[in-house]
Amino acid sequence: MQIDFLSSSVDDTLEIARELGAVLLRGDVVALIGDLGAGKTVRIVSPSFTILTEHGSERPGSLPLYHADLYRLSGEREAEGIGLEEALYGDGICLVEWAEKIASMLPKCCINVKFSILDESGRTLIVTAEDSPRMSEFAASCKRYTRGG
Repeated sequence: MQIDFLSSSVDDTLEIARELGAVLLRGDVVALIGDLGAGKTVRIVSPSFTILTEHGSERPGSLPLYHADLYRLSGEREAEGIGLEEALYGDGICLVEWAEKIASMLPKCCINVKFSILDESGRTLIVTAEDSPRMSEFAASCKRYTRGG
């Protein structure tokens, strides 16, 4: 399934992200793809000096969220050396910036989000994922951001 979104502002991008987050499940991997400055980590402190950061596991009952920023990695060999596969195939949710650097390591069923810059504030976000009821729910909740929505 492919869903094409048009974001006219940071707030639009954040709303699309919130709606996607609402349908994520244990074991999901979200591959964030796009040029530097395209909006992958708007209003998020990206762990640029820490390649892999874990959030949320300190709260009872919460799923761990792994945030991998692979900007500084040269490729898959380095990713294997830091134990990234444990996060990709672990018990939490894993967000991977610069996921194109480790394309063959990603699970086949990961959710891909490609960001492209249109202008100073406009972005396109193309989400590809397996067709499922939860992804249809996500698409419906963000219909206003689709072309003709």
